[in-house]
Amino acid sequence: MNLDFIAIGDTTVDEFIKLHEAHVNCSLNHEECTISMKWGDKIPYEFSVLVPAVGNAANAAVAAARLGLSSGFISNVGNDAYGDKVLETLAQEHVDTTHIAVNAGVPTNHHYVLWYESERTILIRHEAYPYIVPIGFEAPKWIYLSSIGDHSEAFHDALVAWLVEHPETKLAFQPGTFQMSMGKTALAEMYRHTELVACNKEEAERILELGETPIAELLTGMKDLGPKLVLITDGPSGAYSYDGTTMLKVPMYPDPRDPFERTGAGDAMTSTVVAALALGLPLYEALLWGPINAMAVVQEIGAQKGLLSRDALKKYLDEAPAEYRVTPL
Repeated sequence: MNLDFIAIGDTTVDEFIKLHEAHVNCSLNHEECTISMKWGDKIPYEFSVLVPAVGNAANAAVAAARLGLSSGFISNVGNDAYGDKVLETLAQEHVDTTHIAVNAGVPTNHHYVLWYESERTILIRHEAYPYIVPIGFEAPKWIYLSSIGDHSEAFHDALVAWLVEHPETKLAFQPGTFQMSMGKTALAEMYRHTELVACNKEEAERILELGETPIAELLTGMKDLGPKLVLITDGPSGAYSYDGTTMLKVPMYPDPRDPFERTGAGDAMTSTVVAALALGLPLYEALLWGPINAMAVVQEIGAQKGLLSRDALKKYLDEAPAEYRVTPL
């Protein structure tokens, strides 16, 4: 079966630990903050929550499914209880799990999320899975590639070769931590075969090996890597796109209340824009969809609970204030 949308990337079980007390130090412009706790002490926490089947690509697969696309996921889990829970959770979300490999002797990824106030710091570990393009993989309308572990250079090369053979499939690329560390040169062919590349402002600066840089220059720099469309998010400042001709800006959708927990906001924004494009919407309409799902996600714990159905998202869009619109940058 040819699906509308297939996400590729690592999945994990996130264990949220709500901290009772901590000390946060921020720079004057609040662009860099650190969290500290007493060394060698017993630190009380409020509660913990286990959230299975998350991660950049997994979140995208669930977002697409809830918005009405036929959605699948290519990933890896361990042959353990956490792996079983990942597969069960995705099946409940109507995400096709045919191409999720179950690996004996390698555990399912397990991350720890230190959650204080509305922000979080994540302790990550990506297991050394064998990354391969599945045999008999049918071409979807869109592939959404995001964070996978290191030592995956050969997989990226194989995926580029697959894309060359299947030009009917469009690629959305949201580089993860290890993919950014590979450098833009190693992923040059991937960028050139990308329909839409997405990242936040700090990630764009890292990918382009720049310091503090204006958004317009980052959009141009990312476009020069070869993708047809660029999407850069910038937290409360909104998000920006560039197609080589026009730069656009969309603001945040106003939160109905203060954010509860911010994990997954960027994933929700990016995957929702891609899902809207896959549904046939023009870019300026797709840009209006993304911040709505990002707003909904930060009202819940974890990256998926708040993801909206298409009808719920459209209701927010119909009720949007007049200032919520796409404008030229």
